[in-house]
Amino acid sequence: MIKFQNVNFSYGEKKVLENFDLIIKTGDRVCLVGESGIGKTTVLRLIMGLEKAQSGTIEIKKNAKISAVFQEDRLLPFKTVLENLTLFGNFDIANKILQKLGMVDTKNKYPAALSGGMARRISIARALASGGDIFIFDEPFNGIDEENVKITAELINEYTKGKTVVMVSHNKRDIELLNAQIINM
Repeated sequence: MIKFQNVNFSYGEKKVLENFDLIIKTGDRVCLVGESGIGKTTVLRLIMGLEKAQSGTIEIKKNAKISAVFQEDRLLPFKTVLENLTLFGNFDIANKILQKLGMVDTKNKYPAALSGGMARRISIARALASGGDIFIFDEPFNGIDEENVKITAELINEYTKGKTVVMVSHNKRDIELLNAQIINM
């Protein structure tokens, strides 16, 4: 479970969250929706512990492992695709995911040799290969062509079954593909 209670957060003078409440039950699949700058990515960063609430409380299931896909791909440029996937993930699972994505031929390439859409799929593959109890996806399908969006969504659904999924997207298609409940902010 993820629970925000009366959470306040500002970037300097700019208030982003004010007395913000949110409950996401274990196994829920939700999508935070709202205007740019309203605090959706900040909520994800608070869940991941990358930011601290200035007041209020945030409770997350104790010892929950969180896997994340940020807005940027954040692949390590000095590691091959396979090394990126197995940094925190299992070798066999990483290979299986690459196979399902049709990207086995990229495993010995470095991120600089990948197109934007390929890098994005590898970023998602890394999160899935590392496993977790909670999966965070910030605009997961940006830069991925339509055919590969469907394949990648099926893979996400397979590897996050029964897990908590929290995502941000402005695309209704993404929300439908991942069977997420909409939470308006």
